[in-house]
Amino acid sequence: MEDGWKKDITWVLIALLAVFTLQTGLKIALHTDSPLVIVVSGSMEPVFYRGDVVLLKGISRENIDDVHVGDVIVYTRPGYKYPIIHRVREIREVDLGGETERCFLTWGDNNWAPDPDYPTPYGMVPCVPAYAVEDKALLVFPKIGLIPLIIREKLGLG
Repeated sequence: MEDGWKKDITWVLIALLAVFTLQTGLKIALHTDSPLVIVVSGSMEPVFYRGDVVLLKGISRENIDDVHVGDVIVYTRPGYKYPIIHRVREIREVDLGGETERCFLTWGDNNWAPDPDYPTPYGMVPCVPAYAVEDKALLVFPKIGLIPLIIREKLGLG
């Protein structure tokens, strides 16, 4: 019997090491701190549902041209706890403090209207400035994040 628990602990440690290695490898390969995220809202249904896990590729000034109309992006918004994951519907250019900035009109597939104007140091703009875009969605793994999402919510963590 003593060998049974040692074997179980060994498998748990191997599993944790594999997950850590996969996460670290994805961070490096995809140039993002969060390569896998759990969808927490229904705003992107029927493409992404609550509990789906989305694989993300990092977006920066160097590769912002990789974002096109129809892509799903992740962006931060002042005052929001979590990053927002919505579809790009239009790409515009806006003036921010004398500089021309690429800007993305976004909204969730399950929403009836575009996302609200975005607050910048230069005033509100009707789209998401390129500097706020963090990632682009590559692939979805349906429902595999539902259990961690429910646990987080039950514990009051999300």
